[in-house]
Amino acid sequence: MKRKNDRGFPDRAAIVAFIKANPGKVGTREIAREFGLKNADRIELKRMLRELADDGLVKKKRRTISEPDSLPSTLVADITGRDADGELIAAPTEWDEVESGEPPKILIVLPRRPKPGTAAGSGDRVLLRVERLDESEGPAYRGHIIKVFDKTRSRILGVFRELPEGGGRLIPVDKKGADRELNIAAADTHGAKDGDLVSVDIIRSRGFGLASGRVKEKLGSVKSEKAISLIAIYAHDIPLQFRPAAEHEAEAAEPPNLKGREDWRDVPLVTIDPPDAKDHDDAVHAQADPDPNNKGGFIVDVAIADVSFYVRPGTALDRDALDRGNSVYFPDRVVPMLPERISNNLCSLVPGEPRGALAVRMIIAPDGRKRSHSFHRILMRSAAKLSYAQAQAAIDGRPDDTTGPLLDPILKPLYAAYACVKRARDERDPLNLDLPERKILLKSDGTVDRVIVPERLDAHKLIEEFMILANVAAAEMLEKKSLPLIYRVHDEPTLEKVHALQEFLKTLDVPFAKSGALRPALFNSVLAQLEGHDHFPLVSEVVLRAQAQAEYSSENYGHFGLNLRRYAHFTSPIRRYADLVVHRALVRALGLGEGALPDTETPETLSEVAAHISVTERRAMKAERETVDRLIAHHLADRIGATFQGRVSGVTRAGLFVKLAETGADGLIPIRSLGTEYFNYDEGRHALVGTRSRTMYQLGDVVDVRLIEAAPIAGALRFELLSSSSETAPRDGRQPGPQRRPSFKAQPGRSPDRKRKPAKPKSGKPKKNKGKNKGKGGGQKGKAW
Repeated sequence: MKRKNDRGFPDRAAIVAFIKANPGKVGTREIAREFGLKNADRIELKRMLRELADDGLVKKKRRTISEPDSLPSTLVADITGRDADGELIAAPTEWDEVESGEPPKILIVLPRRPKPGTAAGSGDRVLLRVERLDESEGPAYRGHIIKVFDKTRSRILGVFRELPEGGGRLIPVDKKGADRELNIAAADTHGAKDGDLVSVDIIRSRGFGLASGRVKEKLGSVKSEKAISLIAIYAHDIPLQFRPAAEHEAEAAEPPNLKGREDWRDVPLVTIDPPDAKDHDDAVHAQADPDPNNKGGFIVDVAIADVSFYVRPGTALDRDALDRGNSVYFPDRVVPMLPERISNNLCSLVPGEPRGALAVRMIIAPDGRKRSHSFHRILMRSAAKLSYAQAQAAIDGRPDDTTGPLLDPILKPLYAAYACVKRARDERDPLNLDLPERKILLKSDGTVDRVIVPERLDAHKLIEEFMILANVAAAEMLEKKSLPLIYRVHDEPTLEKVHALQEFLKTLDVPFAKSGALRPALFNSVLAQLEGHDHFPLVSEVVLRAQAQAEYSSENYGHFGLNLRRYAHFTSPIRRYADLVVHRALVRALGLGEGALPDTETPETLSEVAAHISVTERRAMKAERETVDRLIAHHLADRIGATFQGRVSGVTRAGLFVKLAETGADGLIPIRSLGTEYFNYDEGRHALVGTRSRTMYQLGDVVDVRLIEAAPIAGALRFELLSSSSETAPRDGRQPGPQRRPSFKAQPGRSPDRKRKPAKPKSGKPKKNKGKNKGKGGGQKGKAW
């Protein structure tokens, strides 16, 4: 019998019991249906669920409510070893130990007769279907293997170091893994020289002492930047070569024709990309809507390369694309999701060549809202290939030979349509974090030339906003047709992170009054108050860290950052497998011909795909970031002793992490080097505070540092602190008073969305902002999210 209180409402114990009995399947709707609650009871139910979450009895993630620390029913995990009984034990691949503590253990259940592709062992990465165990001791979960992603490696990448007596040692690049140094006999060096980056096969493993290896391949000197990206490729098991069958399928593919397609070759679609782009998979066109009922509105066309026509489900090309999940971009190379014949040729929308595409035509109202949309399988011919700067220069009155003839008929209507849709975007008020993105420019010999921050232009925002519109249209169409799809989802911040942000903002006297539903506008109002002030970069960084990470899911729980109810990636099937799945689903839903999503694909099977490609996306991001760190550490290795200015980008018990203004490189100032006094870690303030002097070093502080050490292979830098914007006294041992921070208390009669000037602190006027990291709106949301 369902327990209810005196008001006829279910009691806390009954709700918790129902959630426990239905792991991974319960939301507010399911609870209301189970206990017969009407719409009027929803407010009380949500209040009770918040109390249960605050008390730690349940956990709310996305739109699902579960037991605390419970795992989803499908996840990617790493097999870490065996227990005392010899059973395989795994742990979730993605797990935040800082927020959630030690990862739960999963007992792997192996069938007597494993299916092909499900035989696993220690060190493998697997896709699991998990269920919670009731036992009080031992692993909390049981896992059944659906698929094995990575087999245990027998080859190791490292740096060869010669020994005086002959032969040498391999120093593995993966210091965090299980790899150890290997002994390499003189006969097994394969001509490797000291400092060469090599791959080595393990030929003998000993119970004691060093294992032995044989050099299989020389990849070049580690002093060459061209070898740096290979370290990340190997360390993260990123597939570098395509299967011969996939290459054969790509070479056998033929250019498209009009069969089964609409002829859009006369529509002057143009591509707008970075100047160094090698593939062009999206093209745009806009015109004023001639419909008198939509006066002031626009017709916007977005055409995307028809990858689904070439990459059919179940083929070798499809298997390789799924294994990779996405393309990976390094400064010196691209590891593509698809072979070059597909990505850089048949599916690249080059000017003047007929290309197959899947297009969406959107009718935009004068207020910028999308009124309707339709999808078409077309044959198109790009009218021009433009760079962002080239298109922007033409609009700003500096057309060149290419853009001059395009200015009035093509570019001006595009910008007019963007100005229109921007009104709806501003009203939607997505999360307005516009953090600078740095780009490494290499010389012809592969060495670092310089690091730049490309200017954010309206041309970038135009393309991003049109791509967002197209992605929303794809999600809406597939939902309307009741087809399964992979959503791009972004959860709202957890209650813990919001509370931590509130506590941090209190230390700056910045108001953060959360009432009602959590919306991006709440964070935007905080940022607007501080724009132009010294603390703006600091608060922007803390707001960013409070956000969840976007991912792929077959379950829709919305996109918090973009403030959208439904969102799916549709616009880059050349480089993202999720977009390819969405294309196939559209082909199936609208009966557009070959390459459709198979009938066997269900939300359950797509949840497995979504879990896998979420992992490959994070793998790519980590590999790209580590490569940039190694390249810059290599670039700075001959500048030991030089001084730089930067900002504190992280504060831990180990010390201060500093991001250099010149290159964006990150390095550590060890806490032991800050002085003779003891420093306490203040988690709420994101600061280290001296116990004697009360000197405080805080996230976002501007600092001057000296480079002490550079380790290119590890991508690590070590600094010495010279001065800081938050120091309260000279570094001569004198006793300063406690540091005071400017106040940002709300002023009566002022709108919370208006910019406020900070009140003067008692210790003096606030400093002027010398940094250039000002919020300009827009952000990288179209591509990063």
